[in-house]
Amino acid sequence: MDSLTQEAQDAFRGYAEPQDRPPFRTYAAMAAVFNAGFAGALVAAKRSGRLPERVRTEDVILIGTASHKLSRLLAKDKVTAFLRAPFTEYQGRGGPAEVEERARGAGARRALGELLICPYCLGLWTSGAFHAGLLFAPRATRVAASTLTALTLSDFLQIAYKAAEARGLGGS
Repeated sequence: MDSLTQEAQDAFRGYAEPQDRPPFRTYAAMAAVFNAGFAGALVAAKRSGRLPERVRTEDVILIGTASHKLSRLLAKDKVTAFLRAPFTEYQGRGGPAEVEERARGAGARRALGELLICPYCLGLWTSGAFHAGLLFAPRATRVAASTLTALTLSDFLQIAYKAAEARGLGGS
């Protein structure tokens, strides 16, 4: 068993210097949690007859847009900084109503921090949660997702309005 452990350690040793090496064990655990949870939801949906033959295009667009917005809210929004603060360090202002942070600590703390500041990484988790929601609570999930989708549209309109104002085209 010790030689197997040593071989596994050797396989990862050349990836990066120790101080720069990602927390692979925690990453693997997080991937296992996501995959087990999503697979469990799919199995439960299949057994209960809730698994659809195919996912509707409208749902993919709705969930994709809502996942984008929810992942950005969780990863970047000023108001949700309290969720990330135990795992991150403030770096400065980001986009409109957003902040830039970096993960802090080591091991699980660092891995969670890296997940929480990455809207792309969170996108998989939020998309998986929304899809599971469609299987078990479709009406509530569509209302929540449509709220986030409408917020996404509102954000783009706010940015367009601000740009128009800067060009002297806006007015209240």
